[in-house]
Amino acid sequence: MTVRRTGGRSARVRDAVHRAVAELVAERGHGAFSVADVAARAGVADTSIYRRWGGLEALVTDVAMTRLAADFPMPDTGSVAGDLRAYAEGVARDVRGPDGLAVLRLVVALSTAGPEGLAARDRFVAERGRQFEAMLERARERGEPAPEALDIVDHILAPLYVRALFGLGDLTPGHAAELADRLVAQSRS
Repeated sequence: MTVRRTGGRSARVRDAVHRAVAELVAERGHGAFSVADVAARAGVADTSIYRRWGGLEALVTDVAMTRLAADFPMPDTGSVAGDLRAYAEGVARDVRGPDGLAVLRLVVALSTAGPEGLAARDRFVAERGRQFEAMLERARERGEPAPEALDIVDHILAPLYVRALFGLGDLTPGHAAELADRLVAQSRS
């Protein structure tokens, strides 16, 4: 049985490679760089990348899914309004971050990049749906009216992502909170 260490050189290589992918996506866009480019940027041998990820598409998928899973925690503030507001503000903050837009573009590209990209997208959407449902179920247990999970996509994520992808204005915490507040008000009526 092989035991994987979670720290040390392996973690440093993974972090350097993930950072290199995000930087290359931001600079060149998805599909405009190779494993050799990533390896050179990360300061590792391309054989390390092939050994760990198998190829560029698997690596890019891992970067996108890891970032999305880590960067969008589900808040638990004690109210559905607080949870949705905190979530929306977190999404806006992440997309405005140093490589947030690049990762968002990468996820969009992956969803059209064949079976592996579609499978990764489906895994992420399913997991995010479970997380939304857990947050909304907590609200229902408290007796609060709660929107549907897809309403979060329609009323919070879609407007934030469209603004970010098309450069349609700054993603301020105030704007994100306003989107959440509108959704809460709609679910109460």
